[in-house]
Amino acid sequence: MKKTIVLFLISLVTLQSCNINTEVIYHKDTATSMITDVDTREFMAEMQAMTPDSLKQEKFNELDRFPTVWTSMHDILKKEGKLKTENQDTLRMLKKVFLKSTKDGNDPIPTGFSFKMDHFTPYDYEIIKNFNNDEKLPFDQNLLNTWDGKTLTINTDFFNLKNIEEVLRSQGSKEETEKMEGMMMMFFKNIGTTLKFESKIKSITGKHDWLKQVDDYSVRIEYDLKAIYNNEAKLKNADKKIIIVTE
Repeated sequence: MKKTIVLFLISLVTLQSCNINTEVIYHKDTATSMITDVDTREFMAEMQAMTPDSLKQEKFNELDRFPTVWTSMHDILKKEGKLKTENQDTLRMLKKVFLKSTKDGNDPIPTGFSFKMDHFTPYDYEIIKNFNNDEKLPFDQNLLNTWDGKTLTINTDFFNLKNIEEVLRSQGSKEETEKMEGMMMMFFKNIGTTLKFESKIKSITGKHDWLKQVDDYSVRIEYDLKAIYNNEAKLKNADKKIIIVTE
């Protein structure tokens, strides 16, 4: 079961990735939701141009399995005959994780993919963390920050791409994983995360060059890939903790 879930998620962020945008929503009841959009438009256009017509159907047919409307992982696995677990926690989690693809008109090849985790509680994240010890999942590490329904404590050590790196390492050869910087720069053009709150932001304590307040309800993190992989890069603001208090 774990292998099946991992393969679904890996396909969203590795061989087909260009730009990744994530939105994390912090609910008043201490739960959080997350939506990640992966824009593969440019990459897929390049892949189609390089693939002979005789091989296109075989090469891209697998991508057509993703639904174009939000569909739970539970329903996808059930439809494919791969839902074999009876663990109630796992079944409950699968019903809260959704996938969909984006297509242009009648073109069968997706131009993007989206992944959603709906209203996850602190208990749900404990399950996810335990799950992730065995099979690395590419979820946004900002989900691991502490949120009590009013105050978000951001650990800026999570301003990295380690979860994605670990997914790539698990799928790549030894030679490829030794060149992780090159792989990340090749696979990804832009990666950013917006943190949204249901209540207005009252105060922000702490600063980081990559985090900016967007409006009364949200802040934006834009990852600098070059700085991440340059040990000598100096940031003007790089506080270890940022505390956001809402009304």
